[in-house]
Amino acid sequence: MNVVKNILGLGLVLALTACGTTDRFAVDSPQVTEKINIRFSAVEVRDVSLPTYAADDEIHILKSNGTMISSADQLWADSPERAVALELSENLSRLTGRRIASEPWPFEAYPDARLEVRFSKLIASEAGQFNASGQYFVAVMNGTQERSGLFDLSVPFDPKGGAANIAAARGQLILDLASFIARNGLK
Repeated sequence: MNVVKNILGLGLVLALTACGTTDRFAVDSPQVTEKINIRFSAVEVRDVSLPTYAADDEIHILKSNGTMISSADQLWADSPERAVALELSENLSRLTGRRIASEPWPFEAYPDARLEVRFSKLIASEAGQFNASGQYFVAVMNGTQERSGLFDLSVPFDPKGGAANIAAARGQLILDLASFIARNGLK
């Protein structure tokens, strides 16, 4: 009986191996080397809004003819909407030294402001640029000093490095976006 179980188990492992592998790519946050003073002591980062292709688990690449390609074999390690919101809040926290967290707000005291980010574009190109554009909104609890702004940022990467370089570029891009929002929306 044990021999049959072992053979079946080995067969299952071999079948799964033959199907190919799926690689998942995590985004590591780059080192923060600057400090930015902001007006607020506590900011909640609301869930971010991503285009459908950017919210997908598959890593998409924009080709020069305008089409997007992806592969079910190369996936983001975390849900992109959740991951980008966390990356943004962590980067803002490290940049500002303030109490910043993504929703749901984990503290008893309410935040001074809420940040919402809506991406119209978040994609790597086959030419080696990771691009992001969209709009951010800062809602202030007392209703004064509310603001919004547009962003259009890009980070170069070596496309020969594949999905690992795309993930590193996204990490840098979200750090650059956090710096941009801190300077333009939270001061």
